[in-house]
Amino acid sequence: IRLQQTCAQNFFSSSRKMLPSTSVNSSMQGNGVLNSRDAARHTAGAKRYKYLRRLFRFRQMDFEFAAWQMLYLFTSPQRVYRNFHYRKQTKDQWARDDPAFLVLLSIWLCVSTIGFGFVLDMGFFETIKLLLWVVFIDCVGVGLLISTLMWFISNKYLVKRQSRDYDVEWGYAFDVHLNAFYPLLVILHFIQLFFINHVILTDTFIGYLVGNTLWLIAVGYYIYVTFLGYSALPFLKNTVILLYPFAPLILLYGLSLALGWNFTHALCSFYKYRVK
Repeated sequence: IRLQQTCAQNFFSSSRKMLPSTSVNSSMQGNGVLNSRDAARHTAGAKRYKYLRRLFRFRQMDFEFAAWQMLYLFTSPQRVYRNFHYRKQTKDQWARDDPAFLVLLSIWLCVSTIGFGFVLDMGFFETIKLLLWVVFIDCVGVGLLISTLMWFISNKYLVKRQSRDYDVEWGYAFDVHLNAFYPLLVILHFIQLFFINHVILTDTFIGYLVGNTLWLIAVGYYIYVTFLGYSALPFLKNTVILLYPFAPLILLYGLSLALGWNFTHALCSFYKYRVK
């Protein structure tokens, strides 16, 4: 019997030695909090540094997946936000860690703006000035403003009372803006180009009907994709209020048709004024 007990003790002691050295306690302190090294990896600064570092490493970007997201933002935007859920589960962050989507969006923005300059019969330097304005003011500047505003509102008023330990990442708010901005960009800066000179700017009812309808669809896409982005976060409440802008949007659309307002004509005049 003593021989059997001795063998059993030796077996269990050797089993403990064979176990992996990494355990929950190796990455967690005694109170269940991440140690300083692991916590540093999850800080906003560390995530931002990793994102910006990958911005200049094109071989590390997944452009195929980014193109897939752009396609589904038109056909099924819910599928795009399911991937954000997967990223949170695997990488512990909601925001993108791959800048490929931003790079492709920038290319779309440059190409469509050059097309706008061609349709409006702008010169080379006028088109360059328009391109710089659209990239740094319309996209980056307005995007930073809207993202910061939505980040503040969602964290201040939309987080559930029992989920105060969670917050909306600013990077995720910026990603939601980029997701919503892409369909708007394609509709107003690409599809609309084929109708501007021969239909929309003809000062007829058909002209501002087509132009204003494209604006309605584009802004409607922006509102809906933004709503989907914040409603995908399980710790937010009352996200349906993000759909409320649809009411004044439809009212403004009907009013514009009744009064003969042409939003595209106003946009083109503004673009020409910018580059003078």
